Amino acid sequence: MMRHYLEFERPIADLEAKIEELSSLSESGGTDMVPELDALRQRAHVMRKEAYSKLEPWQKTQVARHPERPHFVDYLEGLIEDFVELRGDRKFGDDQAIIGGLGRFRGQSVVVMGHEKGHDTTTRLKHNFGMARPEGYRKAVRLMDMAEQFGLPVLTFVDTAGAYPGIGAEERGQAEAIARSTERSLTLKVPMITTVTGEGGSGGAIAIAAGNRVLILEHSIYSVISPEGAASILWKDGARAKDAADRMKITAPDLLKFGIVDRIIEEPAGGAHSDPELMIRTVGNVLEEELKALNFLNADQLVAQRAERFYAIGKIGLE
Repeated sequence: MMRHYLEFERPIADLEAKIEELSSLSESGGTDMVPELDALRQRAHVMRKEAYSKLEPWQKTQVARHPERPHFVDYLEGLIEDFVELRGDRKFGDDQAIIGGLGRFRGQSVVVMGHEKGHDTTTRLKHNFGMARPEGYRKAVRLMDMAEQFGLPVLTFVDTAGAYPGIGAEERGQAEAIARSTERSLTLKVPMITTVTGEGGSGGAIAIAAGNRVLILEHSIYSVISPEGAASILWKDGARAKDAADRMKITAPDLLKFGIVDRIIEEPAGGAHSDPELMIRTVGNVLEEELKALNFLNADQLVAQRAERFYAIGKIGLE
């Protein structure tokens, strides 16, 4: 499978193409190039590590949208055992932009849900590129109601450009569905932990992200509007998305500074897509740690902590 390289990875792409060429020559011609190839692979690793250590906001936006980045279905497969998907909102239909259900996370029963963008044309169309319609958020509310009824923690994974803005979605009450889902997240009497694994876009993200703890991967972004959308509004020019990204404070360090997220999860050198298995294990370890800490809080404390956390947004980091 051909690897996808971002613009700033061009030098790495050229070097790895050379490595592939030399490797093929070595295998076909019987020439021993192992020392040279090892040195080149080490050089590529160093170049990738250096490139990813100083990413600009627009570059991080590109990484957050990387098509090879682990998606929700990958986290499900790697972290959740005995998963049983629950479909439908009991009002209109099922929305596969948000997948959710019951499962076991390292021995503990949980309700888990998240945005799924899809990996290829077929799955991207099936999941509507991770952009949920009203029935997706109403399904989320149904799952949260069930979690509270049976005392199960809720784990959510955010990766969406935003809620779907189509006519049908608006006719079926998109704004109301997002508001109800956000409200239900805030009032849950069980622990809720959110992880932003890629792109956290606007109300489409916050609807399942109003948890007790909000975690974010190192190269993920979380914003009220996309850089392209902000550029279109501010300068009437979507091509100035890079300028908007620089000003919007959407990267993990800025979000942590302002209290919008609680913890940054470190990614492998080269981003989550460079080693998906390691990334998924790392996320699992952090979730286990955070869940254990929340298990000491009772229902009233969980609601109060969540409210205090979100009321503080806009005050933290401005001193």
